[in-house]
Amino acid sequence: MSGIDVGEELGARAAQARALALLRIRSRALAVVITPAAVAVVLFAAGAQGHLGGPVWDGVRWAVLGVAVVVLLVAAAVAVSVARARPAVSPTVPVAEEGAPDLYRLVRDLADRLGVPAPSAIALTPDCDSWLEDRTHRSHRGGAGREARNTAPVLVIGSPFLWWMRVAELRAVLAPVVAGTDSSAHPDIAAARRFVRGLDAAVADGAAPGRGVLRTVPAAFTGWVARLLLRACREHAAEMERCVAATASMRAQGVDYALRIAAQEQVGLAYAGWDRLLTRVALPAWRMGRWPSRLDAGVVSALTELSRRDRLADGFTSRLGERPACDLLEEPGIADEATSLLAARLFHGGPAESGPDWAPVDWQQYPDEVVDRKWRTEAARLHRVLDAMGVPPASAVDPAVPTLARVMEHLAGPGEPGEELAAGIGAAVARDDAQAPAPGPAQQTASAAGADPLDLWGPDPLPLFPLQPPRTGTELLADHVAAMVCCAAVDTAGAAPGLDWLDGPALLVDGERRADLAVPVLSLVEDGDPDPLRSWLAEVGVRSDKPVRLV
Repeated sequence: MSGIDVGEELGARAAQARALALLRIRSRALAVVITPAAVAVVLFAAGAQGHLGGPVWDGVRWAVLGVAVVVLLVAAAVAVSVARARPAVSPTVPVAEEGAPDLYRLVRDLADRLGVPAPSAIALTPDCDSWLEDRTHRSHRGGAGREARNTAPVLVIGSPFLWWMRVAELRAVLAPVVAGTDSSAHPDIAAARRFVRGLDAAVADGAAPGRGVLRTVPAAFTGWVARLLLRACREHAAEMERCVAATASMRAQGVDYALRIAAQEQVGLAYAGWDRLLTRVALPAWRMGRWPSRLDAGVVSALTELSRRDRLADGFTSRLGERPACDLLEEPGIADEATSLLAARLFHGGPAESGPDWAPVDWQQYPDEVVDRKWRTEAARLHRVLDAMGVPPASAVDPAVPTLARVMEHLAGPGEPGEELAAGIGAAVARDDAQAPAPGPAQQTASAAGADPLDLWGPDPLPLFPLQPPRTGTELLADHVAAMVCCAAVDTAGAAPGLDWLDGPALLVDGERRADLAVPVLSLVEDGDPDPLRSWLAEVGVRSDKPVRLV
């Protein structure tokens, strides 16, 4: 027996030992519940045999019986609440086998090579990670039969992996994940996981708001009991999962191990590109009521651009000549669109369906539909705040004409005009966000139809994972002033809105991106010094006194 086999066997035994420790905690809790009933049985049996007689012992017997009945009723109510609590399921886009037969074939072949059960299904998630997820709860499958309980877990794959990785790289990365189905099929580990997941769901259910008093008190008590048990289970559950992961990793070392080492570099690169794409490119579009419908295809462009700029990533694009893993899907465009919409809902809180105020946007339309609209919307908001503050126009000929000169003259004035303007911009942004349509009705419609991937997550409000913390007033003011400068450059100097795959909205002058606008804008906003910005405007050929078209 090789060292890998020995390590795998030891890891499996350690995981099973931790699972049995978790099940013993459940057994101890059950023993505590039935102890009063057992004592009552002993007392009544002794009385029936003529022992422990007299009125005192009769009172003790009936008192213990009452306590036992109350404890059993409370325990039964807690057990029912835990059993009915719905464990959260990660929001994903399901992939049917007829829509990805090559992907299912790759996963099944991988499971055969590893000697483990194949996952029951495959789903995509807008994240750079992959895992197995148990979805055997009755609320997830519509039933609680033994056949459903013995179903293998679902393989969840990060959608950016499919577009950036090659087929061989994806197989190497998925090998240790698929190897985890062996532990999932072990009855002790499966029972321990169901026990912990049930407790976790009961805690979340007890903390859910919006209930009446009659439901809140029992749910809160159930949550308190579940938290006590979870504290006792925490160490064993963590060690069990660690042993399961170690066992799966050892089992997978016999499958494409050398390639997996190289593929892990692509995992880190994909994560970096995906994060930049979401925060710099997708987030501005979401705030404008547009959601990019090809985020996964965009991550390839972002990583290609990163490879061009960064010498550390140099050479990674040479892999693009090989077959991409997204070719394993029959219709990758539809899958990309579905995961892109799910990403918008998870990270921004958009509606579940497209509409006039929430429409998909193609990458070719991004500069006009997102960048230009973003600049002109922010410039219009900036001038509305200036009007509310009573700031006089820079041009006495036509006071209604918005100009960049008005903004610059106000910020370069005496005192601290930037702080007041920043506060006004922050308040205006908050009002506009409050007036934006809420995603609730669309989400409820989709949930009622049973097609909402967030339906099984829970009652948590969207977005579930905000990408950025709230921006300060100074940051908002700098963004609005930069937007005004870009509008003036487009209208008076022949510049154009553009898209930078790593930095988002970009200003193109003579076809080249100008990335040096932030410093002069900050000098004006924070220090009240307009000279750096005036020099920049003169270099580009922007006329600050000319009118600017707003939304």
